[in-house]
Amino acid sequence: MNASIDLNNDCTLLHGDCVAKLSTIANESVDLILTDPPYNLGIFMKNRETNLGALRENHFVASDWDNLTQQEWEKCLLSFFKESARIIKKRGSIIVFMSIIKVETVIEIAEKCGFYYKTTGIWHKKNPMPRNMNLHFINSTEAWIYFTYGSKTGTFNNNGEAIHDFIETPTIGLSEKKYGKHPTQKPERLMDFFVTLLSNEGDLVLDPFMGSGSTGVSALKNNRRFCGIELNDKYFELAEKRMHFGKHKIESDVINIAEKK
Repeated sequence: MNASIDLNNDCTLLHGDCVAKLSTIANESVDLILTDPPYNLGIFMKNRETNLGALRENHFVASDWDNLTQQEWEKCLLSFFKESARIIKKRGSIIVFMSIIKVETVIEIAEKCGFYYKTTGIWHKKNPMPRNMNLHFINSTEAWIYFTYGSKTGTFNNNGEAIHDFIETPTIGLSEKKYGKHPTQKPERLMDFFVTLLSNEGDLVLDPFMGSGSTGVSALKNNRRFCGIELNDKYFELAEKRMHFGKHKIESDVINIAEKK
């Protein structure tokens, strides 16, 4: 498989390690980073003897990419934010999805790399898996953390409306599983919210932990350029299919971001 694949004029997918591939992207070239990195909860959940793996096929608890030690995970996160600080434009924005119990750590690491912390919000899943519903609260929320770089403000297309830090959507529907599914796949509707609010048409949106490619599908259908990075072979191919065979295509000049200028 090639290291990178150009699916259309405004889409570049990079297959490999996140930090290694980020190093190939030019300085100050990215407008918005929208990503869902590993929460590193695998060991934590296994130590609690959870039965999630038995209840949902291919759950993150059984995924090797979520089983780092806390020290290893923080080191990887620091490398990610350092490279992100290099490639993002001044006044660029970054949204990072994260488990609520890890939010403080992410903010601390991001601030060390020069990012300005704006807020932490919540995504509420309207139809979560009702695990152990007769024993305790259903896990129906995930956090997202909003930063800007080089400025306390960035693009914010609210059109005069009050935008709350609480987003409510269903999880992925059948149409978004057409080519396969990812255990932590985010719905297009959720990604549309951030893409349209925090970037403009023609901007470059980057997802360094691309997974199934939801960020890319959203970016392309909303007339943004997209670059995605994914290490896992299976999910890289899934993302490629979603963007290549889907209806989201852009007609414009080729933008080469795969090589550092």
